[in-house]
Amino acid sequence: MPPRVRFERQEIIEAAFALAKTEGLDAITARRVAAALGSSVAPLYAQFTTIDHLVEAVVQHTLGISQEFLEREQRLAAARDRQSSTFEVIGRASLAFAREYPVLMRELVLKPNPWLPASEQQDQQLIDLMGDDPELADWDRDERKRLLLQMRAFQLGLTLMTVNQQVPDWAHEIDLEELLMETGAELVLARQQSNNRREQ
Repeated sequence: MPPRVRFERQEIIEAAFALAKTEGLDAITARRVAAALGSSVAPLYAQFTTIDHLVEAVVQHTLGISQEFLEREQRLAAARDRQSSTFEVIGRASLAFAREYPVLMRELVLKPNPWLPASEQQDQQLIDLMGDDPELADWDRDERKRLLLQMRAFQLGLTLMTVNQQVPDWAHEIDLEELLMETGAELVLARQQSNNRREQ
């Protein structure tokens, strides 16, 4: 049976994503993706002008999956009987993504690449989501941005420790999601106290 000569764009992205999630973005080459599809390289170039365009599409696909993790955590939070903070939702989604896709998490946060400015849109969505949190509702956008950056610095460290299997043995009894939530609550409290002191 002759090799297929036409593939849908999404089929090619999925084949490239499968390589990237186990070997990283550098594994995306025309030959390797074509081999995964069982075809020549011609169908790839019918859909993507360059391999860089395909890598960019894989990054966008990955960010879409990350968004799905966030939306799933939002649904789970809504189903729980207690109020969940924005940071609980974001933190749980981030750690879940890191555990399922450790190679891609390292690729996206440890390596500089030209595709990540696209995540600016995701940041804006997170900042908007923070505004829906009753504790943060009266904070202005700049305050929420600063809090997001502070929380991300801690979350990134915790996430990288997780994906690189650097969580110390003595810490395995600690619920990392709970630790993330405690830190988020402490940052919010510290900012509120600082705001109150300024107002006095």
